[in-house]
Amino acid sequence: MLNTKIFQIKALRCYVTAVAKTKLSPNNKFGQQLLISCKRPEFNIDRHVDDSKFGSVPLASNRWQHRKSKGDFFIINSTQDEEQRQTEMLSLDTFLQDNTIEFNSELIKNLKTEFDIKQLTYIQSTGIPKIFTGDHTIIAAETGCGKTLTYLLPVVQKIIEHKKSTNMNNRKFNTPLSIILTPGRELATQIGMVAEKLCKGTDIKIETILGGNTKKLMMNPEFKDVDIVIATFGALSKLVTTGIYRTEEVQCVVLDEADTLLDDSFSDKLCHFLKKFPFHLQNERSVGTQMLLASATMPTNITELLHKVIDVTTIQEVVSPNLHKLQPNVEQRFLRMNKGDRPSNLLNLVKRELSKNHPLLIFSNKSATSDYISLFLNNSGVNCLNLNGDMLMKIRLGRFEQFQQGMCDVLSTTDIGSRGLDTQRAQHVINFDFPLHVSDYIHRCGRIGRVGNFSKSVVTNFISSGREIGVVQRIEHAARTGGLLPNVNANIKGIINKQILKDMEQIKAKTTDDFF
Repeated sequence: MLNTKIFQIKALRCYVTAVAKTKLSPNNKFGQQLLISCKRPEFNIDRHVDDSKFGSVPLASNRWQHRKSKGDFFIINSTQDEEQRQTEMLSLDTFLQDNTIEFNSELIKNLKTEFDIKQLTYIQSTGIPKIFTGDHTIIAAETGCGKTLTYLLPVVQKIIEHKKSTNMNNRKFNTPLSIILTPGRELATQIGMVAEKLCKGTDIKIETILGGNTKKLMMNPEFKDVDIVIATFGALSKLVTTGIYRTEEVQCVVLDEADTLLDDSFSDKLCHFLKKFPFHLQNERSVGTQMLLASATMPTNITELLHKVIDVTTIQEVVSPNLHKLQPNVEQRFLRMNKGDRPSNLLNLVKRELSKNHPLLIFSNKSATSDYISLFLNNSGVNCLNLNGDMLMKIRLGRFEQFQQGMCDVLSTTDIGSRGLDTQRAQHVINFDFPLHVSDYIHRCGRIGRVGNFSKSVVTNFISSGREIGVVQRIEHAARTGGLLPNVNANIKGIINKQILKDMEQIKAKTTDDFF
């Protein structure tokens, strides 16, 4: 009995390694590429199924609730290579010739030299001219397609033109012309670095403000000329309330990762802050403010949230055809296993990837799990950085940059590391905890397979609980039918609150029935 148990444990630890080697052929017996490869070949498919009704399509994960399913797996194969991706892009030179916008020569030079951009993605070639018109605009597109430059380029160009045509001598210190708000410090830092590179050689002055030291900024403020402020929402809100930063000349407000900023956790304070800007006068260029929103997912109640501060009928949309779809250029593996087997499987997989010089991101649902993974890997001889929202700022600051600069090849993080961060180095994402919301899965997968990253990209998902299996089945169904991912509502706190209310109503109804 003991020998049998030991054999079962060894088998479970080894099967992740077997899947990592991808011994399954990505082609069927006729040589056609498979969309989905499964341990049980009867679930393999090489083309999308027409019937899109959930429950009508056989799924490899259908019986994963059963204890005997442990050790099963399926793989959503990558069906798009870099050459195919290039065909969807537009030459930068062609874009400049076809548009009437006369961009500053330094900006174009920086695009080519600092960013090595020769082609624009769909969202960039369609979004840049739309934003430049001054309309309120939502940029909704898949992760990793260049949304940051989509709004930065026209915003900076308009500031350059405004400074040429207006006397800036009367503008007071700490009075920006544009504000870019983000939910996290790492993202604010990243956008600030992108903006500095884009504005190299121009007179645009950029200031990046991070949370965590706001009290110090309030007690000992700096006053200087600034054109663009990039900040976490909480920090800038306090500095504006205390009068250290002024908003009367702001011509554009950008909400980057708008889905997170419009989550119920932020929405009330954000709406109060946004009421400071005259969005209703955006057509009067000298006094109005333009609103831009950028994200890979959007809350379903976005209209309800924004109508408090803006006429929602004036908002234009620039939407990618790949929005809320699985990334076709990323291989996605789903492995069913016991919860207790995850650490050993993780260690085997991480060591195998590091032997190939493949940097990894490991995602957890909670900060405590992220801490545990970091400690476990470091104690097992694997150098691993840890990044989560519960860390002190002085400890957290620079962690992501260390990973980006190659000082460490493994980063253990929570969803704080999944929002907007440009992880060009990462080639493999491991979901140690599978996300319980589809929107979180989209953002995590989006850390790899980004524009400019030509290496093979893989997502490996450890599936252990019943709630995780429910989400996996929805994702597998979308992969088999070629449809949109379901229930992509980025308002996570709203979802949780609705579920709590629903549970309370059910308890109340049951209590009433028992009473009578």
